[in-house]
Amino acid sequence: MVTFEINIKRATTEDAELISHLSKITFEDTFKGTCTDEDLQSFVNTAFAPADILNELSDDDDFYFIAYYNNEVAGYMRLKEDYTDYLPIKKYIALELKRIYMLKEYQSKKIGAALMGYALEFASIKNYEVLWLGVWEHNEKAKSFYKQWGFIDTGDTHDFPIGNTPQTDTWLLKFIEKS
Repeated sequence: MVTFEINIKRATTEDAELISHLSKITFEDTFKGTCTDEDLQSFVNTAFAPADILNELSDDDDFYFIAYYNNEVAGYMRLKEDYTDYLPIKKYIALELKRIYMLKEYQSKKIGAALMGYALEFASIKNYEVLWLGVWEHNEKAKSFYKQWGFIDTGDTHDFPIGNTPQTDTWLLKFIEKS
């Protein structure tokens, strides 16, 4: 029987180019065809610029974690205590799951589950009350994944345009069980 190993490590500033590259690939895979190619390219080049990711990685309170599948980079997640995008979350001590991105060839290999389990444990250890996120309203696969983990749809949405193409995200949250 072949066994597969999933490892998760905190990213460092040395990983800025890698995370930029992963972000662009995974975002394009998800959103290609939902907007113009020009809007998509402009967005990924701006949103995932290596210099910006380097700045985020330099912030001790911005947590990037890279997932490896049999020592191959498979994806990553980003967690940050941030209340700016969804003001109702301010009533809690909340941690935002800003990104959980997986390369296509590694989807359905339990890496997303490993990252989510890691995020929930991290949130519990750090005494957060809620883990929250925004998910694209048409990403049924992601919404199903979050529902399996007990995330609740708040009913609130926000605009998430890609260039000139309007998109909408739905806010989800999960209350953290204390360990």
